[in-house]
Amino acid sequence: MEHAPQIRLDPESSAAPSEQLVQRVLELVASGALGAGAKLPSVRGLAAAALVNHNTVARAYRELEVLGVVRGENGRGVFVTDAGPRIAREQHGGATLAGFETAARAALRCGHPIEHLSEILRSLAATEQRRAS
Repeated sequence: MEHAPQIRLDPESSAAPSEQLVQRVLELVASGALGAGAKLPSVRGLAAAALVNHNTVARAYRELEVLGVVRGENGRGVFVTDAGPRIAREQHGGATLAGFETAARAALRCGHPIEHLSEILRSLAATEQRRAS
């Protein structure tokens, strides 16, 4: 897979390595860094790069296949499906909202006023709207 985006794990994360791999591939597919038809690294290649057992990568690829994001072709490799980008955006979007909710709760518990959080969100939305136009 030439010029493939790096798929790295966060050693500080509490998520299992296979779940981190699933989330990272979903991010890459949802963002367009890996489009429909893109070939993912081989199981052994990604295992070596991510410093995990090949069974961990195989488990992550199976989960992505069950979701419909990738398909394995015997002797050829693992590829992003035509529906993969849409599915990845849906899956990653749900995880992103859950992460946002967790961060917002933590900020409120730390005493940040809701008005300040609302202003941050409005500012981010305005920035994204400018980028989109």
